[in-house]
Amino acid sequence: MLKALGRTGRFSEPCALLLGGFDGFHTGHASLKTAAEQTGLPVGITAISGNKAGGNLFTLEERAAIFSRAGFSFVAEYAFDEALKNTSAEAFLRDLFGRVNVKAVFCGEDYRFGKDARGTAETLKSAAPCPVTVLPLVSEESGKISVSRIKAALAAGEISAANRLLYGGYFLQGIVEHGRRVGRTYGFPTLNLAYPAEKFPVRDGVYGGYAETPAGDYPAMINFGARPTFGLCEKKAEAYLKGFDGDLYGKTVRLFPQKFLRPVMRFSSAEALKTQLREDAEKI
Repeated sequence: MLKALGRTGRFSEPCALLLGGFDGFHTGHASLKTAAEQTGLPVGITAISGNKAGGNLFTLEERAAIFSRAGFSFVAEYAFDEALKNTSAEAFLRDLFGRVNVKAVFCGEDYRFGKDARGTAETLKSAAPCPVTVLPLVSEESGKISVSRIKAALAAGEISAANRLLYGGYFLQGIVEHGRRVGRTYGFPTLNLAYPAEKFPVRDGVYGGYAETPAGDYPAMINFGARPTFGLCEKKAEAYLKGFDGDLYGKTVRLFPQKFLRPVMRFSSAEALKTQLREDAEKI
């Protein structure tokens, strides 16, 4: 089970540690985890929330789910606030290594940390109480695997490309809220999730995918964005779960878009919307 250390917790068992911002976990990070696992020690990871262009790929709660599924033993999570912003690279390492019984450290060659990003792999090597392994960035034919590349794919609605690079794929996690109950009048009852302001905005549109719920997994038709037919501009997530019949209010659900179906559209009538929903549902 993943242990969340935050900025004050401790992990006293000898361990290996992956250092980085880790807004989620992508295939470019896999080589770090593979190398760390070869130590035979429990593997932990650091992560930083905030100060990400356009927002975080994943929220704090979503990252915890990702790291847990990936098999990490703990995560040291930091918020990029004024205190962290003004912490020197050396002070950052002193605090971290004072709380974690680290026996091996792993990072990418572009790792930067501390005030004004002055800390480098060389800084780390001189301060770490154990061996430090610095690995090259991972590339493929399309270029370097990076969070910025994944965000570009999400912004374009190229969800398959983003999912291919992300461990477990892109998803939105949230607690099911009460909605307007309009969908059920069309034969398509939906669950509603807030779209966190700090989360990077995937392209508005209708996607085919699936939902993980306490009642099981279901194929899903997912709408990210506004609802212009009803004059609603707030970005939300709505999902119709094919084959589900029950109550999920107040429950935690994860929505996994898999295929972009169409952009958000304004329909001239409720009947036109209903016809389109039937067509969308056939594609999920």
